[in-house]
Amino acid sequence: MLVVTGAAGFIGSAYIAQLNLNGITDIIAVDVAGLPHQSALLANKRYLEFLDKHEFISKLRADKLPPGITTIIHMGACSRTTERNLEYLKETNIDYTKSIIEYSISKNIRLIYASSAATYGDGAQGYSDDESTIDRYKPLNAYGDSKQIVDLWARDKGYLGKVAALKFFNVYGPNEYFKGDMASIAWKAFNTIKETGSFSLFKSHRPDYKDGEQMRDFVYVKDCCQVMSWLSANRHVNGILNVGSGQARSWNDLLKAIFKAMGREPVIKYIDMPESLRNQYQYYTEAPIQKLRAVGYTNTISTLEDGVYDYITNHLMKPENVW
Repeated sequence: MLVVTGAAGFIGSAYIAQLNLNGITDIIAVDVAGLPHQSALLANKRYLEFLDKHEFISKLRADKLPPGITTIIHMGACSRTTERNLEYLKETNIDYTKSIIEYSISKNIRLIYASSAATYGDGAQGYSDDESTIDRYKPLNAYGDSKQIVDLWARDKGYLGKVAALKFFNVYGPNEYFKGDMASIAWKAFNTIKETGSFSLFKSHRPDYKDGEQMRDFVYVKDCCQVMSWLSANRHVNGILNVGSGQARSWNDLLKAIFKAMGREPVIKYIDMPESLRNQYQYYTEAPIQKLRAVGYTNTISTLEDGVYDYITNHLMKPENVW
């Protein structure tokens, strides 16, 4: 039996879709009950039961969860990089995750939890997923801080050798439609292009980057799910692991792939970046995934063009675009 927290979220719901494709339905889906998008994201999924997040936490802390749980996939967290309520982040991202880590280790349950590439801050110190380097990174926001605090705590407690912590980079793909401002540029661009025929990117304010040539490591959510499935089956692989494509690509590349998948000629405009963003804007991120490869993960990771094509043609262009 598996537990998936954040089951009505982006990566959590996508992972349940992956589990169902693998023939796995012995799943306890955990999330906040009554979310507006919950029914849509879970309607076509097969699972044993849905547990409200607060009920799940109470049962976990009272040691009253049902027997037979072999794996917990903990994707249930606040993922808003703009969140400033520190008490909420402490409760949702820090205390919740610590409780799950301690419970999983005490019960010998396989745990995979979401850390974040936001812990790397501005990238000046690189993006190494070697646990010994955690201290040197300075996140740029409270969300990143909350993830960093858990990683440092888990390392110092000696827990990172017993759980897998995934640092997702720029994830895009089906089931993200409810995320609003936090949705990927792929989602936003598709809808804007459909309405207006064009899309605007920030101009570069550095001479070493041309407009639209700022770079990110874009990773397709289906590839993230493949990594999690592999880790579920390989309980001996633990520690912090970067999850990305391993290749930085430009915003222009992303937009060109989107226009091509939509069967349109690219119409890209460039607008000034707000002053408030210029000092903290990242011009380059890339996930070193040598560690993931070194521990035995050999699956092919989608190119940007292939991931975008699948996302648009098999999901966004379909009436029922939930995976």
